[in-house]
Amino acid sequence: MTAILILGLVLLATGIAMTVRALAAPQGSTSATDRIERYGFRAGSSGQTEREEGLIDRTATMVGQFIGRHFSWFKEEPVRRRLLAAGLYSTSPARFIGYQGLLALLFLLLWVWIAGLSNESVVSLVIGSFIAIALGWLLPWLWLARRTQARRESIEYELPEMVDLLVVSVEAGVSLIGAMRIAAREVHGPLGEELRLTLQEQNMGLSTSQALDNLSTRTDTQGMRVFVRSIVQGEALGISLGQIMRNLADEMRKRRKAAAEVRAQKAPIKMVFPLVLLIFPAMMVVLVLPALLNISEFFR
Repeated sequence: MTAILILGLVLLATGIAMTVRALAAPQGSTSATDRIERYGFRAGSSGQTEREEGLIDRTATMVGQFIGRHFSWFKEEPVRRRLLAAGLYSTSPARFIGYQGLLALLFLLLWVWIAGLSNESVVSLVIGSFIAIALGWLLPWLWLARRTQARRESIEYELPEMVDLLVVSVEAGVSLIGAMRIAAREVHGPLGEELRLTLQEQNMGLSTSQALDNLSTRTDTQGMRVFVRSIVQGEALGISLGQIMRNLADEMRKRRKAAAEVRAQKAPIKMVFPLVLLIFPAMMVVLVLPALLNISEFFR
């Protein structure tokens, strides 16, 4: 029985690892610019060819398309917004839904196999099947939400430095788009990718305000919303962008400091659980156990 459970856990971990790897792996070159270009905004020549999709990717896409055709609750636009917020530019909504379906099927087959070997009752088999399907369907969403949250925190943390680069460039006489190009070359990580995508949109014919609005919609952070709103209103009213962005940088640094203080205040509360569950029992064993042994030896 123990060997069966161990084998089932190994298969479960393998399925989760394959799904996460397939979702996170870029479909071609590994650079951020290539991922942005594959999203539909190509700045270079069209001679570059994409790597053929793997068998798992094609299968997931077909499963997702099948779900989209036969289930009316599946809407591509909300899933697409979530994928863009997580930085998965090359993953289509149908493919992501297909991964959910495949993982749910994998969990179901795994549970049926384990239940068959352990001679579970029919009621346990049915209840476990529902739990396995729900778990397989929800795990990709939980992973996507965690990735989105980490990406937004990274963008919010790097935003003041990016605004400082824009301030220096604008005050040196560079236009806003030119300053954004300089910042896109210097800033790395999720914020750099979003800046490069915004510049790609602007090169494809969108106005600066529309490209910035799309940037705010994709990132969906408070700092980015304030930044985009200030830039758009400053350009519309003819206010100096340098002063606006300098004030923005100061405000964002204050917000980042306040967020750090909030996390520092939460640290003692988070330390209570490992203290009570791990450290205190060990201390009680070290301090009280010798006394208990002596008392028991005395009465014996």
